[in-house]
Amino acid sequence: MATSVKNNFLNHALASNLQQALIRMKDSVQEQHQSKAKEPTKASSKPAVLVTNGEGIDSPGLTFLVEALLRDAVLDVHVCAPQSDRSLCGHSVTTGETLAVCSTQVGGANAFEVSGTPADCVSLALSGALFSWSKPVLVISGVNKGATCGYDTLYSGAVAGAREAMICGVPSLCISLNWEKNVSCESDLKDAVTVCLPLIHAAISDIQKGIFPKNCFLNIGIPSCPLTNKGVKVTRQSPNRASLNWQAVSTNRNPSAGHYMSNQQSLGIMLAKLGRDASAAAAARRLNSNRKNVEIESIGVAGKFSSQQSIKKYFRMELTEKRQENKEDDLDSRALEEGYVTVTPLSVYEYGDMEIQSSVSSWLATGVSGDQ
Repeated sequence: MATSVKNNFLNHALASNLQQALIRMKDSVQEQHQSKAKEPTKASSKPAVLVTNGEGIDSPGLTFLVEALLRDAVLDVHVCAPQSDRSLCGHSVTTGETLAVCSTQVGGANAFEVSGTPADCVSLALSGALFSWSKPVLVISGVNKGATCGYDTLYSGAVAGAREAMICGVPSLCISLNWEKNVSCESDLKDAVTVCLPLIHAAISDIQKGIFPKNCFLNIGIPSCPLTNKGVKVTRQSPNRASLNWQAVSTNRNPSAGHYMSNQQSLGIMLAKLGRDASAAAAARRLNSNRKNVEIESIGVAGKFSSQQSIKKYFRMELTEKRQENKEDDLDSRALEEGYVTVTPLSVYEYGDMEIQSSVSSWLATGVSGDQ
């Protein structure tokens, strides 16, 4: 559209000057629009946080935490969590298989559910393949049902998610509620979120200041009655662990195939595995055509078997809580049972344990207890 000035009542020189001024103004506006169009879209100025867990993307603890983090509208919250419960998968990662990733929403935040482990979720999210970031300020794994104390941290998928973040160079927290069977309820998870929010915001603030503890991640335990906790205590990892009880399983309770298929495997991988197993079984039958299979259901079976007999047994492992009496009051399990919110620094390093614990104690004393 042409720019013009009616000059019926103006002298020729003045009309010409106005005409040139309008043309220059139009060109300037066009240049500004073109310059803005070339500028990259600015990312959110809010600190980015990644949330994962060990119990799966549908768990209420995850939803309550995400909703609370979004409530104040000061964080850019993203979620990447397993599609199913992977609480006891430890720090396992998936190799040689294709993971399925589906976009979804959790508590109002953009999320992805992954057919893998918590460590897979964190590693994939931090790779930049899912979210457009260089890296988040903080990774949070939780809030998970069940205490993760002592050696049980080695089995915990939730702890592994936080550990994977630390390995990738991102500060992280793992948050768990000391869930008591037949006593605890979902409202306790909401209360646990309320209790841990000040720790989360203090961590983010001090990460940005560069004073958050280095070379470790924090394993935070919330007591079973969160709102009546006795305070926050820096603790050491106790030698406690759950008992691993192996029970013989009746053959009529066992799948006929004799092995379990992972629900994360794609159809092609499942078919290939079936074909490979079938080929191996056929070869075994040809080599051992005279061998007799004997299925038994318990360990103590009387009698002897000949060298031509193979024995097939079925077992199922069950975890049972094993309490140990610890005299030290700074151990995570004891402090949690006594009603404290426990903060246990964990690391993959074989040295510097006391230095790390001292660093976390100083942070709690100055950063969390003081004014932010």
